[in-house]
Order: sequence, then C-alpha cells, then structure tokens
Amino acid sequence: MPSVLFVCLGNICRSTMAEAVMQHLVHEHGVADNWQIDSAGTSGWHIGDPPDPRTVATCRTHGIASNGSGRQVRTKDFQDFDYILAMDHDNLHNLQHHKGAAKGNATVDLLCHWNPGTEEEVPDPYYGGDDGFEHIFHLIHASCEAFLHDA
Repeated sequence: MPSVLFVCLGNICRSTMAEAVMQHLVHEHGVADNWQIDSAGTSGWHIGDPPDPRTVATCRTHGIASNGSGRQVRTKDFQDFDYILAMDHDNLHNLQHHKGAAKGNATVDLLCHWNPGTEEEVPDPYYGGDDGFEHIFHLIHASCEAFLHDA
C-alpha cells in the first residue's frame, strides 16, 4: 500500500489541504483502500489545532472535506511512509536533515516536483487573503493528481 505524508511548517494550511485533496482524489479514482495519507508540520506551533478556516472554506468550495488536527513530523514517519512531500524548500531542507538521523527509506521531495511546469513550491498563504488559498488549492490539486498517477 503506498503511503504519503504531506508536510508544511504548521500543518494547518498547505499540508492539511494536500492531505484532504489527496484523500478526495483516491476516493474519486476508487483506490482509497490502497493508500495511507496523512499530513504534519515541521514545527510544533499548531499541534492539536484544527485546519485554518480558510483552508476548510477553500476545500469546501471545491467539494472536499478538510478536517483533522495539526501534528509535528516524527522520526517514525520516515519509516512509516513511502513518500514525504514538502510544500517548500525550507521544510524540505528540515526533512532531509532529520531523515539521516531517522534512517528511514521514505522518498523526501517537494510536492510540486511531481507536476513539472507548475511553480516549484506551494507558497504559504497564511498571512495573505482568501485568493492565496484558492491559488494553492489549484497548485496542490494538480500536483496531487500527477503524484497519484506517477507514484
């Protein structure tokens, strides 16, 4: 069973949205039973917090449920997941640093690398307006769709 962990800084905006989008896509494609999907943050700032209301609203606009609570990346994640996909270079760097100590086999990469021709990173919309969440939704959706077909 393929497994993927989506990672951003706080696990309340981008990675939470990616988890919700991927859950939706695997259900849509009839392969939900074949996948393990989760999300986490490299920081512990939002452990236990629900997704940002703008993430929830944007997902809802597109018919996707977004729920769960923030958690921090754990050493065990590098052994439990096949793929750990970061939203940006800063989080990718943090993950690569921790992977060595974790001795896991997870492929650590940027989500957008799975969808060439898009932006290289999923920008952090936290300090912006609703339009930033809409923008990252489309970027995440296209990248998750590409990942689903190529992984």
